[in-house]
Amino acid sequence: MTAQRRDERAQDVPIAITAFSPERLQQQGVTEAQNLQATVPSLVVGNNGNPSREAQSFTIRGQGATFQASPGVVVYLNEVPLPASISTPQQGGAGNFVDLENVQVLNGPQGTLFGRNTTGGAVLLVPHKPTNRFEGYAQAKFGNYDNKQLEGAINVPIVDDKVLLRVAGAYHDRDGYTYDVVWDKDRDNTHWYSGRIGLTLKPFEGFENYTMAYGANSRNNGTGTVNTGFNIAALSDPTLGFCQEGPTIPGVIASCDVYRAAVADSEARGPRQTAHGTDSYQKTKTWGITNTSSLALNDELTLRNIVSYQRFTSSYSIDSDGSVFQQEDNDPRRYPAPGQAVLPGDGTPLTYLNATLTDLPRDDLKVFTEELQLQGNLLDNLLTFTTGAFLYDQRPVANQGAGSVGFCPAAFTGFCPGYDIRYSITNRSKALYAQATLDLGLLTPALANLKLTGGYRHTWDKVSGTANLYQAGPGFVACYTDPTIPATTPSDCQFSANLKTNAPTWNIGLDYRVSPALLLYGKVSRGYKAGGINANAVFANTRTFPPEYVTSYEGGFKSDVRIAGMPLRLNATYYYLTYKDIQRAAGDFNPGTQAAGAQVLKADARIQGVEAEASLRPFPGVEIGGTFSYTDAKYKRYEYQPSVLVQDCSGNFVTAPGTANLTCLPFQYVSPYIYSIHASAEQSLGGDLGTISFFAIYSHTSSQHTSGTIVPPNEPGEKLEAFGTLNLSIDWKKIGGSNLDLGLYGTNITNKLYRVSNSNVFNSVLYSATLYGEPRMYGVRARYSF
Repeated sequence: MTAQRRDERAQDVPIAITAFSPERLQQQGVTEAQNLQATVPSLVVGNNGNPSREAQSFTIRGQGATFQASPGVVVYLNEVPLPASISTPQQGGAGNFVDLENVQVLNGPQGTLFGRNTTGGAVLLVPHKPTNRFEGYAQAKFGNYDNKQLEGAINVPIVDDKVLLRVAGAYHDRDGYTYDVVWDKDRDNTHWYSGRIGLTLKPFEGFENYTMAYGANSRNNGTGTVNTGFNIAALSDPTLGFCQEGPTIPGVIASCDVYRAAVADSEARGPRQTAHGTDSYQKTKTWGITNTSSLALNDELTLRNIVSYQRFTSSYSIDSDGSVFQQEDNDPRRYPAPGQAVLPGDGTPLTYLNATLTDLPRDDLKVFTEELQLQGNLLDNLLTFTTGAFLYDQRPVANQGAGSVGFCPAAFTGFCPGYDIRYSITNRSKALYAQATLDLGLLTPALANLKLTGGYRHTWDKVSGTANLYQAGPGFVACYTDPTIPATTPSDCQFSANLKTNAPTWNIGLDYRVSPALLLYGKVSRGYKAGGINANAVFANTRTFPPEYVTSYEGGFKSDVRIAGMPLRLNATYYYLTYKDIQRAAGDFNPGTQAAGAQVLKADARIQGVEAEASLRPFPGVEIGGTFSYTDAKYKRYEYQPSVLVQDCSGNFVTAPGTANLTCLPFQYVSPYIYSIHASAEQSLGGDLGTISFFAIYSHTSSQHTSGTIVPPNEPGEKLEAFGTLNLSIDWKKIGGSNLDLGLYGTNITNKLYRVSNSNVFNSVLYSATLYGEPRMYGVRARYSF
């Protein structure tokens, strides 16, 4: 394991770690972040309210991503943080889980040793490095939904133990599982390919240079958002004039029955069909180069340097409300032809003349990182340390932005003017850090195997940039952030913002190896996540938001014992967090400009929980195990001044200059109970017949609340229901003594219907929509190793 930036046995590392081997990743069908859901204690993987399948965000112990903020759980590939997009809570692109040596999920603040500061944890993707053997594999999968997956790698020692090369690649293509009746195409499909090249050079003893280059390209038909309702009471309010309780008056106002009919049609179609007004899509391109050099200065000191350059580009169009109405269409570049869509329940043919002409990427970023590190192993391994400096620089390559059409009354569908947003944001982070572990047996033999660990890091963050939210038409320009600006061109609406913050992060802990079978540990650590710029601000005072902080108190044990002669591994942890200035993204509305935007609020909370992992081997080749976590999260303070009337915990309706108290809200994106149970068995068939391997895992996630500002039950669907999925895998390995493996796989075998995200805009943009998880997937696979 590399959880402490050096190779160690996981059971010797005094932090909560969940690790996956390549075999376990294949058995569980892990090809993307979402597949890890409910298999790691305290981990929730979801879209966090974003209507994009590729925006799969990690939340650990209640800490995760916030719209437009740096991630709370950072994903690393080859020790380098993947690019984090501005427009969605997404890190990196497709293909990150191809040809990995292991995946490690680290719970809790990791702000001392790892690159970017995090409050929740880190996910380490460790690629297979070149070895000194000629070897490789080729794998193919075929399944339902016309699933086709090809993957392979080849390892070549070009010069024995001096020049080593490894090349890996993958291609995934699968039909979607949500059918769009308007566009006659599948949404939620996958289509991507990726490649990775690794080159290791060892020109002389004590020096190693590893260069890894990767690239991936994904293009799909977008997300199958399903409409689940409209806020008829608000839409029929005469001050808004979206609809009336009466007949439609063409060109003036629509009957509220058209909204009711749209909801009825959606319910009749069911969860696997939708009717989008705009032709959704998403495309993401990523590539990068990392270089790691390691020089042994002597037997005790090693100098390491890790440098990287990465690119991330994404574009997408999303029908957020999942209907032919234009309640919220993001970057709608293509609409149905005249008459292709009609008003639900009315039959009036719709003509769309307001497709956005903007052809800019949502994200077009370049990221440079540099880390210089010195590792030491002194006094016969009784003192180890790591110290270093880190630089992270993420900035735009070219113009970024989008066009949107929203809040459009049904009678004017296709004619409402859209608005545009442009943004250019640079994130720069610098840090100095050091961490050391001392075996107190150095002081006296009575304290042997009692280790003291201390670490300190200071980080300086600077976020700077510009944003521009406006509406333009023949002869007019309206600035959404400040309506008093006498704008004549869109550039007149642009605002600039800068935010500089710095903070210390630290940890101190003790661990005691009671016996070879038992490790006890306890620690206190401090985490910090930088603030940011709100490009979607519709008020001048919401253009930036401050950092958040967490202090974690944790204690646990790791054990390997025998019960009735059976090997048992049991690890458990208890933690308590004080969480300050939590970044909570919420919608916003400026009555002066009638502009909808976003804001980032602040809150304080306390979070506590327990986590456990266990595995028992009752017989040779048989393992039974599982994971469990309980998370108890409660706000201690959550107040803000709303720009429109909102109902707070008192039951009263409040607006500025009044203060709304939301402390009673359930904590966002936390599932109190998460557990999984797995069983694996392997049996030799004798002779050259090979081996049969079986794996099954049931994973359960309890219900979670997703609303950031609305007191339940005023936000329909904000509570995602509990769900459990069953995955199976059967493989026949080394068939006939060959290097060929054949297998069967299935995910969500019971075809459980469950939701993974909710829009949470019923009271702001006046609709509700949801995303459903994957249905049953199954197929066959073949793998040939050489």
